[in-house]
Amino acid sequence: MTDTKKSTRQVNVTPKTSVSVLFAGDSGDGMQLTGTQFANTVAVYGTDLNTFPNFPSEIRAPAGTIAGVSGFQLQFSSKPVYTPGARFDVMVAMNSAALKANLKNLHQGGIIIASLDGFDAKNLKLAGYPDGANPLEDGSLDNYIVFPVPVLQLTREALKESGLTSREVDRCRNMFVLGLLYWLYTLPLDSTIATLHAKFKKNLLMAEANIKAMTAGYNFGDETELFENLGRFDIAPQKEPGVYRRVTGNEACAIALTAASKKAGLELFLGSYPITPATEILSTLAKKKKYGVKTYQAEDEIAGIVSSIGAAYGGALAATNTSGPGLALKTEALGLAVILELPLVVINVQRGGPSTGLPTKPEQSDLFMAMYGRHGEAPLPVIAANSPVDCFYTTYEAARIAVEHMTPVICLTDGYLALSSEPWKVENPDNLLPITPRFQPERKEGDAPYLPYKRDDRQVRTWAIPGTKGLEHRIGGLEKQNETGNVSHDPENHELMTRLRAEKIARIADSIPLQGIDNGPLKGDLLVLGWGSSYGAIKTAVEHALEQGLSVAHAHLRYISPFPKNLQEILGNYKQILIPEINNGQLIHIIRDTFLIAPVGFSKVQGLPFNETEILNKITDLIKEL
Repeated sequence: MTDTKKSTRQVNVTPKTSVSVLFAGDSGDGMQLTGTQFANTVAVYGTDLNTFPNFPSEIRAPAGTIAGVSGFQLQFSSKPVYTPGARFDVMVAMNSAALKANLKNLHQGGIIIASLDGFDAKNLKLAGYPDGANPLEDGSLDNYIVFPVPVLQLTREALKESGLTSREVDRCRNMFVLGLLYWLYTLPLDSTIATLHAKFKKNLLMAEANIKAMTAGYNFGDETELFENLGRFDIAPQKEPGVYRRVTGNEACAIALTAASKKAGLELFLGSYPITPATEILSTLAKKKKYGVKTYQAEDEIAGIVSSIGAAYGGALAATNTSGPGLALKTEALGLAVILELPLVVINVQRGGPSTGLPTKPEQSDLFMAMYGRHGEAPLPVIAANSPVDCFYTTYEAARIAVEHMTPVICLTDGYLALSSEPWKVENPDNLLPITPRFQPERKEGDAPYLPYKRDDRQVRTWAIPGTKGLEHRIGGLEKQNETGNVSHDPENHELMTRLRAEKIARIADSIPLQGIDNGPLKGDLLVLGWGSSYGAIKTAVEHALEQGLSVAHAHLRYISPFPKNLQEILGNYKQILIPEINNGQLIHIIRDTFLIAPVGFSKVQGLPFNETEILNKITDLIKEL
């Protein structure tokens, strides 16, 4: 690994505990790639990190405009971090629109590295600045540390003999910026060099050009006097020894399904239709054929789930993935899986809605649909992941519940968790809970007739694999007669089967952990009750509130249907309950209806995750009122 602390001249290196960085530019400037490479290097170096990619939904948004700005924010630290940062310390602005769109979230006194070519008259006009105004020159940035860098000019100079076209050379400017940030934070180039060689293994000229541009950016930081007063920074690594990888929420879901299939001794089948922001689960699993994984890219959402129901009937660990509009299309088939009582994992990566809505922006607005969005009485378990890494453990748990309780399970993530990333200490498979399918054995001569809907004490039926001797039975969406599974229109039988299916779901509460307190006192003034991707912001806000001496605690729900058996007891230990949600208030309605209490809601519906400052301010205001 390169020794990044060495320099051709004496530059002060200041140790820091954490820093939040934003890479922002036009959606064609490669900010997502730049941020991802920076995050990979940080993860390899051993610091903790949390990322937030934020980009337009258009394939090619209008260049140079506010609408076309693409950003990648990350916080990395020598201590555990749970959010990308409420505000960032450093902003790389590739054009004037990027600066204008994001300046409000930069700390006062923060660093701006501005690419000069993005602040010409054309770009300033596209960004909506008045004629003749230039923020780099008019004093409006006096409260920040601004470094104007001629990125495009320096990239062209570095690559003038590369053999690339001028267009190809200009596209390497994001690597120049990446190299400059590596220099600023004393990070090595090795990981990115290896990645570029792998990415462009069939185009060595392009690989070498990107590496040369990145090295030029690093050397520019080392040789210019621009940063002489600022110096460099060093964030010490903090990870325990072990095998780590950086993982997005979508990747974690895919790995979890593979692990669950191996643990259960089942083949994995994913029936899926591509939809933002869930498609990466399909593409990740499509690369795992060597593990016996079968993926099917269906013609639509309905075909995706129905093929998975067929795979479940055939004895596979079956899954389907989607986002809000796709879940709406899958609801009729979900009812079929409920009445058939077959195991199925449904991963719903929530996004802003309704309709097409905000395809690339996160929201928690599908909770009601997950809980109630099927015709008839069709209860099923609903669980929610709280971080990119937790997407692994929650998806694995969804598979365990589905197989062991013979039911479809909805696992909720969202666009923030799906696309953001953090380091994951790769789990030892021996530490994972066993997953035990209960197959019905073949019938032998003299055995009683097979009863497909005869249940154990958990109200769970056995799994009958087609072709097993003596297990012939009727299937389909019509109501089943108790135990025999024959078609029945008898009123009393329908009520009995409805209650049995509901009781089966309710009894899952006996096999899930009790609810715990994440941090804070077991009794006190205020409990912040969260679910899903609000975890990091709530945890950080509550930590700050505790440091201020406030009586506040944090509990985070993974299991929403059914709730943990002790949740009501926990809620009763606090004077007030605060429920932050990235929707207009959905969990709060379920809590009110279930426990007949009056929590306080805190909603945000902006296509953005909560940040810790917003929640800390709400905590402070509420406790003042108690």
